[in-house]
Amino acid sequence: MDANESHGSQGAAALAAAFAPTYAEARRKFVAAAQARSLAVERHVHPHARGASGEELSIDAVLLGDPHAPALLVVTSAMHGVEGFGGSGCQVALLAEPMVAAAMRGDAAAAACGDVAILFVHAVNPYGFSHLRRANEDNIDLNRNFRDFSVEPPRNEGYAALHALLVPDEWPPTAHNTAAIGAHLARHGAGRMQAAVSSGQSEFPDGLFYTGRAPAWSNTVLREILRRHGSGRARLAWIDLHTGLGAWGHGERIHSGPNDAVAIARNRAWYGDDVTTVYDGTSTSAEASGVAYDAALASCPGAQYAGIVVEFGTQPLERILQALRADQWLANHPEAGTLLTDAIRQQMRESFYDDSDAWRGLVYGQARATVLQALCGLADSP
Repeated sequence: MDANESHGSQGAAALAAAFAPTYAEARRKFVAAAQARSLAVERHVHPHARGASGEELSIDAVLLGDPHAPALLVVTSAMHGVEGFGGSGCQVALLAEPMVAAAMRGDAAAAACGDVAILFVHAVNPYGFSHLRRANEDNIDLNRNFRDFSVEPPRNEGYAALHALLVPDEWPPTAHNTAAIGAHLARHGAGRMQAAVSSGQSEFPDGLFYTGRAPAWSNTVLREILRRHGSGRARLAWIDLHTGLGAWGHGERIHSGPNDAVAIARNRAWYGDDVTTVYDGTSTSAEASGVAYDAALASCPGAQYAGIVVEFGTQPLERILQALRADQWLANHPEAGTLLTDAIRQQMRESFYDDSDAWRGLVYGQARATVLQALCGLADSP
């Protein structure tokens, strides 16, 4: 595969320019890309949280195409803040992508994809994006926060047993702590440990994968954006861009929706038989509660829905978990010294974003192909 094939129609230099080193710069590039196409930017400013450099934080949305099109594709970035570097770069590049616009116009040379609009939602978790955290301003994992808060969630016994080990009082962890985690891993296995840690927990606000006890600000804003732009559509697809898990540079397409055979079959018809699910154990992710697809189902109840997460691999799971543990320790110890603080933040960035032309090219090429497949799937659906 040569550079142009992996990057879509954009060369390496142009593609690199779509990605940014900070949230503030990423937002500036997203707004500029929208303005270059004369598209309005809908901005939702956070009422109180600020960025790492004191900047305003916002979720921004741009609609490309007919506002009244019967089908809508939603493309989101930074659901898990620090993962926004990859997702934002893809969104900026997609806004400049001739093939996407041609497909939406029904250009036969672009494999006519019909009357479909695209809604780009940039930086669903702007706080985490700016502060290099996966969690939001309340230490909430947004992709565990979309649940019914009128019902008390079940206790995550597996996480409760591990919390004190995962988030120790000292960092770097002691040899005793490392040995204890290794013993737990050997006794229970990697799969069970991953499920216990990442499925979501509501008991420890200072812990990993915290669900929160009420809807987060981003949850409320995203539901409103989806309701306003998606309600009344006949068909709705959602591509949520993530980074971290899986083989380096590979975009795993994970079914994002209920355990419904028809919906899973629809995703595999659109994107290929390699679409994975948490329900049958084919995904690198574990099954979780409070996942964001609930926002689409609740906000756009009349639409035929197809949702996927595209997870682009960066580093091995054990390194990512170590980065998340360090990040949580730092959140719990803001008095930490500058050298350790900077090292942990750099570790988080490198765990969820590979700042290389090769990785960016692989990621964008797959994101672009996935968007084109979604456009065609939406147009062809009855």
